[in-house]
Amino acid sequence: MSKILLLEDDPLFADTLVDLLEESGFEVEHVPNGQSALDKTFTQKFDLYLLDINVPLIDGLTLLKELRESNDNTPAIFLTSHKDKEVLKKSFKSGGDDFLTKPFDSDELLLRMSALLKRAKCDISLSVGLLSNDNVHKRISYNNEELDLSKKEYELLLLLMRHANNTVPKEMIQSELWSSSEGGSDGALRVYINRIKQLIPQISIENVRGIGYKLVS
Repeated sequence: MSKILLLEDDPLFADTLVDLLEESGFEVEHVPNGQSALDKTFTQKFDLYLLDINVPLIDGLTLLKELRESNDNTPAIFLTSHKDKEVLKKSFKSGGDDFLTKPFDSDELLLRMSALLKRAKCDISLSVGLLSNDNVHKRISYNNEELDLSKKEYELLLLLMRHANNTVPKEMIQSELWSSSEGGSDGALRVYINRIKQLIPQISIENVRGIGYKLVS
């Protein structure tokens, strides 16, 4: 049974969501503010976060940003009444995996949750050619030898592995690797790509000019 952390300060909406999720077979922990959510993550392990943005004490965007900076890669979906594109961008830059605008269809929420949970489980045993990912310890092995990767190099290589044989746009890479305050550059990305290429000489990472990068398995 997957365990969900729900951050929502509207009690009626929260009750509705809890009922929906529990009826769908999930275990749900509901909290009304960001500080309580942060505290829960210190004492419990969750499979997915559902986060409202405008909540008391610590807003949802700041909460997830802090969790990502502490190497918490639990999948997260933002649930919000915001329709502003800037808020959408901020949700992804803070580390969000998906975004649903209220009111939303309950079936759509369940489908998106299922997709993220499935991806997370695949990451645990994700293998591409000579590369294999250990999602528990956040490390990737090449030809059965653990690679010496920085946090961003690990995140970049894992992203390329997830999309093996498909081009990953630079915009997606920068959104995954850098927060809005860091502002990653094309030059920094090239440095990481070249460093990874040196570590995996038998695997090709292609530069798709003007679009992004592709790991060819």
